[in-house]
Amino acid sequence: MPSIAILEQKQKQVAELAELIKGSASGVIVNYQGITVDNDTAMRKALREAGVKYMVVKNTMTGRACEMCGYGELKNVLEGMTAIAISENDPIAPAKILKEYDQKIDSFKILAGYVDGEVLDNAGVMELADIPSKEVLIAKFLGSIQSPVYKFAYAIKAVAEKLEEGAPAEEAAPAEATEAPAEAPAEA
Repeated sequence: MPSIAILEQKQKQVAELAELIKGSASGVIVNYQGITVDNDTAMRKALREAGVKYMVVKNTMTGRACEMCGYGELKNVLEGMTAIAISENDPIAPAKILKEYDQKIDSFKILAGYVDGEVLDNAGVMELADIPSKEVLIAKFLGSIQSPVYKFAYAIKAVAEKLEEGAPAEEAAPAEATEAPAEAPAEA
């Protein structure tokens, strides 16, 4: 039987993990078995640079934390050597980075994840990873807005240029109209 101090320490760790999960945009659970030290170091560096927290936590503790957050379904995948990657801001970053290692290393597998209050299976996490980054989506959106505006501005410029080319002829016409007309010959 564990001592009360150890039990309280574990409860505190579960509560901290639950708070981290609750405050996050997304998370991904992986089976990290078979990853080399070099790959693990590179993966952790990429996750850290993207603002993702990657932790190896006991399955029972992760399961309890997930239950506390309403992600109890994730307990079903917590078997073997698992780790959890949690992103507070970017919901796509953990899935995108971990997908690279899932495809590169046979024994490394994405098991499940969550985003926006929904639990995702492996296929759902893979689809999430395929979404372009926020910066790419913004650039595409701005490009789609810019194109019609550019075309409109180009059309306005073309109309203005045509008006400028026709302006001398139009200016001459009013000048002719202001001249006094020749008097008609007197009738005899």
